[in-house]
Amino acid sequence: MTLLKILHVTKKIRKLTTLSKYLNPNSVRCMASYEKYAEHKPIDKIRNIGISAHIDSGKTTLTERILFYTGRIEEMHEVKGKDNVGAVMDSMELERQRGITIQSAATYTIWKEHNINIIDTPGHVDFTVEVERSLRVLDAAVLVLCAVGGVQSQSLTVNRQMKRYNVPFLAFINKLDRLGANPYRVLSQMRSKLNHNAAFVQLPIGLEGNNKGIIDVITQQAIYFDGSFGEDMRFDEIPQDMRTECTDRRHELIEHLSNVDDTLGDLFLEGKSIEVGDIKSAIRRTCLKRTFTPVFVGTALKNRGVQPLLDGVLDYLPHPGEVTNVGLKEEEGKEPIQIVLDPARNDNKPFVALAFKLEAGKFGQLTYMRCYQGMLKKGDNIYNARTKRKVKIARLVRLHSNTMEDVNEVYAGDIFALFGVDCASGDTFVTDIKDTISLESIYVPDPVVSMAISPANSKDRDNFSKAIARFTKEDPTFHFCFDSDNKETIVSGMGELHLEIYAQRMEREYNCPVIMGKPKVAFRESLIAPCEFDYLHKKQSGGQGQYARVTGILEPLPPQKNTMLEFTDETVGTNIPKPFVPGVRRGYLAMAEKGLLSGNKLSGLKFRLIDGAHHIVDSSELAFYLAAQGAVKEVFEKGSWQVLEPIMTVEVTAPDEFQGAVIANLNKRHGIVTGTEGIEGWFTIYAEVPLNDMFGYAGELRSTTQGKGEFSMEYCRYSPCLPEIQEKLVYEYQKAMGLLPSEKMQKKKKN
Repeated sequence: MTLLKILHVTKKIRKLTTLSKYLNPNSVRCMASYEKYAEHKPIDKIRNIGISAHIDSGKTTLTERILFYTGRIEEMHEVKGKDNVGAVMDSMELERQRGITIQSAATYTIWKEHNINIIDTPGHVDFTVEVERSLRVLDAAVLVLCAVGGVQSQSLTVNRQMKRYNVPFLAFINKLDRLGANPYRVLSQMRSKLNHNAAFVQLPIGLEGNNKGIIDVITQQAIYFDGSFGEDMRFDEIPQDMRTECTDRRHELIEHLSNVDDTLGDLFLEGKSIEVGDIKSAIRRTCLKRTFTPVFVGTALKNRGVQPLLDGVLDYLPHPGEVTNVGLKEEEGKEPIQIVLDPARNDNKPFVALAFKLEAGKFGQLTYMRCYQGMLKKGDNIYNARTKRKVKIARLVRLHSNTMEDVNEVYAGDIFALFGVDCASGDTFVTDIKDTISLESIYVPDPVVSMAISPANSKDRDNFSKAIARFTKEDPTFHFCFDSDNKETIVSGMGELHLEIYAQRMEREYNCPVIMGKPKVAFRESLIAPCEFDYLHKKQSGGQGQYARVTGILEPLPPQKNTMLEFTDETVGTNIPKPFVPGVRRGYLAMAEKGLLSGNKLSGLKFRLIDGAHHIVDSSELAFYLAAQGAVKEVFEKGSWQVLEPIMTVEVTAPDEFQGAVIANLNKRHGIVTGTEGIEGWFTIYAEVPLNDMFGYAGELRSTTQGKGEFSMEYCRYSPCLPEIQEKLVYEYQKAMGLLPSEKMQKKKKN
């Protein structure tokens, strides 16, 4: 028996030695280290974090440094570097060419015996759903802020998303080496714009080109990063000229913590000495409650401040066991019961997981999941809580960007992926179909831009259909429909860049070049003033007829609700039997899909059904459905209507000498400037501009500012458009529908 074992081990060594000739030098080491990453840690040794920020704040560069310092990758590459390799987390060719993150990418690594699952998210508002679904499944996050740009428009969006899912986070002020870096201004913006109770836990030693290291405010030590890539941390005394500032910032930190933490507050009031452990414990407690935000500083590109940030992730952010996750337990004939999921790592509790992202890979559909309760082994069966379909698990993988590593089981708190699971984003999976638990789904914003799209060659229609089917399934903000009136295929998304990226992906991944039409904005139609209706639908053609009468008021909703549709049943008595009321509601909502003024959807309306009449034989739900549609058409003829358009919050940053030209450009595009800010030769303008006037602004801004200006925008609200825009939309719609008199008829009238 012993001899057999020796022979078996010898064979293995020979095999590895032979393989090493053909593999790169690190391959054998990678195979050996695989066991280290595959090992399942206790739940308190796990952190699930997301890296979120505004465009170009350094999220992907920071993730690249984290992977390097934790030993996950052998060498670092820049996001849009000269070596044409690109960052590990930007695995898509388009991402490397453009130097932006398009899809969120997952990875995992080990730091000080803790397993850290990381999701690197995009910064552009066009890909906001990637941030949305990542934050839905993560326990914590790192909010990266640029030391020059500070709190920008997408920073506000990310902050709202973190608040929506109650995600605790740390702030990391990056790019201290940039010209014009000012972390103190960023901290004041966090307090004023984001309303955070924030304070420094680190201070920079010098700014811009003079940045040498950082000071730990809690331990009162200076930290320097030596070595070729800043891998060697050296602790030293605080520079003489910074000691007073460091003491003041420590008092400020303790004051901010004392306001929200009773334990530290008592020590502070009693005048007792506050130790390092007391401060760290208070930061952890307040971080978990989201009442305090610790602010770290550094520069990822210059390899400073990343390792202390990783220590902060372990010290202050929660593990999966400290986060309360709730599911709804559904039973037939009963109201759903809210239950708290148990994250303890044992196999006694039933398995519960959420599918938060879909991706078509070379082996079929890849479904990203987060396990909230129980465990799952390879070969187990799971059920989709929505469709009740059973799936056998043939392969379990954990992800490192676009590479996969097989595992045999996953536990509560793990982020993993499965193959061959037919589901939608936001579906819940369980192992016990009798004990059905549903998790809260993901918030998906409505698309704001539409474009006509068609394949350049008619022979590519099959590939075009496959691409559209895949992308609409992967991305819930990418919509597709066929406009039967204009005989056009329409795609809708979150912005021009969003749709442009998908057009390029169709050509690259499906060999299907496409022609994009002019962008179309998602206009809406609404009433200006309440309008009464009294409509009788009567039809008799032998046999049972149709009879329904509806009376009521169609009225506009207040501006803050002008994207909604409401229906109220205010009928008293039996003039309209209650079983027919849903028919009225369906008829109203069906008419709201396409208005008669400009062909856009109706919104900001309230349909008040007050009275009506029915016939004992001829009335039906269909009759009331048609009566409601007739009532809305009647209001179109009698009422005063207006077209609403989406207004965007635009933020433009450029050098001071171009301020006049930028403001003139925004005014030309019917923008309203809401605020300005200036610092050290640069200005930032905040404005509200109609989306319809923002097309082509990127190129115009570049030419106006010699390529130095940059802007970002996000959806703000719907507002009535200008009369000339409304007239143009109405004219174009009537022309497309053939409602205008032909040119020949007009000439005859003139003659």
